[in-house]
Amino acid sequence: MAVPALFLQTFPLLRALPEATLAALASQAGDLVFAKRAVVLQKGPPTPSLCLLAEGRLQAVDFTIDGREVGLYFINPGDYVGELSVIDGLEQPEFIIAVARSRVITLPRNAVRQAIFATPQTAESVTLRLSARLRAQSAQRTILSLTNPLQKICAQLQLLMVSTSAAQNRISNAPTHQEIAIMVNTSRETVTRVFQVLQAHGALQRQGNDLVLGDAQMIIQIAQGTRELPKP
Repeated sequence: MAVPALFLQTFPLLRALPEATLAALASQAGDLVFAKRAVVLQKGPPTPSLCLLAEGRLQAVDFTIDGREVGLYFINPGDYVGELSVIDGLEQPEFIIAVARSRVITLPRNAVRQAIFATPQTAESVTLRLSARLRAQSAQRTILSLTNPLQKICAQLQLLMVSTSAAQNRISNAPTHQEIAIMVNTSRETVTRVFQVLQAHGALQRQGNDLVLGDAQMIIQIAQGTRELPKP
């Protein structure tokens, strides 16, 4: 079933595309629904499509040599994934899984690649996005090198503050304890203990799917190693 061109235009990446280009992409688009924990993109084979997230949430993950899952980044509604393989035609570098029931719009690689490079504003958008992702992954590697669980998890929270803009001291649709655990390569129980310590000091509290930051500065100071709390 074709996807309406007006719907495609709601995705920030595609807003600068000419109407004729949008219409052509819409006629070739796919509309897929993935259950929670389903694999959206496999690591390895070049992806045949750019994936736009309409609803739900996705996460990029990979595995260490000893088989432990490591969370890399999240994809939220309006965002997209698979662009590396779309651009260079090489292997998909990580698994993309649905962490909630998700609706994904797919655009064929060749068609969307041509549209991206034919529209300077869209090409710039993809370039800036790749730059931001490289910076985030560099920060993630730094977090993984930390040994203090409290500092490591606060550093991850600080990264989430930046990536979500933490409007009104709130991280919306925050990762679960298990999701944070695989992002920082620790156990869910350790994350829970750290959260208990932070909550006891008024630094944060969970409110539904959000994290409300009572003292964001405390979290930042712990992440930067300039403040200590009792070890969890």
